Amino acid sequence: MKIRYEGGLLYVTAELVYRSRKVTLTDVILDTGSAGTLFSVDEVSDLGLVLDPSDLLRWVRGVGGSEVVLSKRLDAVAVGELRRSNFVVQIGAMDYGFPIQGLIGADFLTETGAVLDLKRLEIYGGSSSS
Repeated sequence: MKIRYEGGLLYVTAELVYRSRKVTLTDVILDTGSAGTLFSVDEVSDLGLVLDPSDLLRWVRGVGGSEVVLSKRLDAVAVGELRRSNFVVQIGAMDYGFPIQGLIGADFLTETGAVLDLKRLEIYGGSSSS
């Protein structure tokens, strides 16, 4: 999959699946410095997320500040050929002062064995994709 390089940031398209509903987000930042994967609550509203007793609220901190997020298990998260089933993401406001739909963090990248080719601006699967 091609990576888009804009304003010093790396963007990809991500597909999220929850209870047979699917949403495709085109402005998702690859963030190797983020431990977790995070999506904007406004951008995932079409998935019809339902709060389960097993869902957790927690604080996350980063360069953009801190916020409370909901930890939610999605049926699948995919970036090109990289896909994880039953993957836990964070859902939050993501009010960082510029338009962003989400962050693909180190958790997703390492679990899928992602390979980032920054010369060619491509992301593709490693040996542990599933």
